[in-house]
Amino acid sequence: PRENFEQGLPVCLLALESKAMIRDRVYGVKETMYHDPYYQRHIVGTPRVLSVERDADGERITAEASYAVIRTKYDGDSTIFNAGYYRDVIVRTPEGLKLKSRLCVYDSEMIPNSVIYPI
Repeated sequence: PRENFEQGLPVCLLALESKAMIRDRVYGVKETMYHDPYYQRHIVGTPRVLSVERDADGERITAEASYAVIRTKYDGDSTIFNAGYYRDVIVRTPEGLKLKSRLCVYDSEMIPNSVIYPI
C-alpha cells in the first residue's frame, strides 16, 4: 500500500523473484486453484520519467505510471479491483532498454484477499 511505501516499509504480497517462481505460480493458478470466472482488464497510463542517471554502469531511468485493474464477473457489473502506480527502474543494455525492477504501489490500504494474478 501507498502508506507503507511512503514510510519506507513496503509490503510484499507476491514475491516472484525468478522465472522458476513465475512458472510455479502459473502452474498453481492454472492447475490447482479454483475461483469464480471473470474477465480482468489492466489499464496502464503513460509513463512519467522521474529521473535519468548516468554512471560507470550506464544509464538508469526511474519512471512512474498509473494503473487500474477492472474486474468483470461473467454475470455481473465491472468494478475497480485495484488502482495505484508502478515505480519502474529501466537500464540501458547493449540489447536496448530493459526493465530492472518494478514496484507496484496500491492506492488503497485495503488489499483484496482475492489477489490471484500479480498486479
